[in-house]
Amino acid sequence: MKVNLQDLVLDSRILKAGQKVLIRGTIYTARDAAHDRIVKMLDCNKEIPFKLENVTIYYCGPSPAKPGAIIGACGPTTSSRMDIFTPRLLREGVKFLIGKGVRSRVVVDSIKQNSAVYFVVTGGVAALLSKTVKKVNLIAFEDLGPEAIYKLEVEDMPLIVAIDSFGDTVFKI
Repeated sequence: MKVNLQDLVLDSRILKAGQKVLIRGTIYTARDAAHDRIVKMLDCNKEIPFKLENVTIYYCGPSPAKPGAIIGACGPTTSSRMDIFTPRLLREGVKFLIGKGVRSRVVVDSIKQNSAVYFVVTGGVAALLSKTVKKVNLIAFEDLGPEAIYKLEVEDMPLIVAIDSFGDTVFKI
């Protein structure tokens, strides 16, 4: 099923755990260090570098682009490392998460409470995923190198709904 992320914001309930989708739209990369900074900025009432409302966060730190490419390999990192930050970001309006691996019960409950969705990507396909990226912009935290926040425009990125907005999951928890 091909879906535009902007359309999903209107009704994420159409997605069901286990469903395969090809997404199109804007996503933001953010790994551990970026999550930590964002939450600290929120705690201090500082303005963060992009609006969190209805955004998609991809747990990814792209590698440098080869000559002629716009991005290097961009595979997912283990999502559970972000579990400590996820409930807060979901309360702030983040709608979709992309990563790999199981999430904690607290995160599953928070996804349900906030009508969000967690997608997974098969690990080991970073080079293939880079072909779905059509545009890249550095947004924040350049000092973090590959863990900086990048805004990506993607087309037909293959994902699986791992936890839907009802809290149903493909994982045994």
